[in-house]
Amino acid sequence: MSVLSVLRSIALFVVAALFEIGGAWLVWQGVREHRGWVWIGAGVVALGAYGFVATLQPDAQFGRILAAYGGIFVAGSILWGMAADGYHPDRWDVTGALICLAGMAVIMYAPRGH
Repeated sequence: MSVLSVLRSIALFVVAALFEIGGAWLVWQGVREHRGWVWIGAGVVALGAYGFVATLQPDAQFGRILAAYGGIFVAGSILWGMAADGYHPDRWDVTGALICLAGMAVIMYAPRGH
């Protein structure tokens, strides 16, 4: 896999995370914070966009893409919480997120020889 295709893949994961985490956050805000149906609807649209963006990954293996994306989701959720809700992760949150990102890199970008 070339450096350019790895960078494209990472960018797609980041965009997918923005849509999925943002969509879930919008639904959360609509329901838990009583912001209403517009927030919930926007969240549902964003979650649908996440599903579409995930299909743009160069690897054709659905299970591999979603498994690897899990690492991005974990780290992205912590970052989103920091930015949107003032969440302060502790060292174990950060350590866990880094482990997840390392797992993502192994799943997606390890040489497979095929």
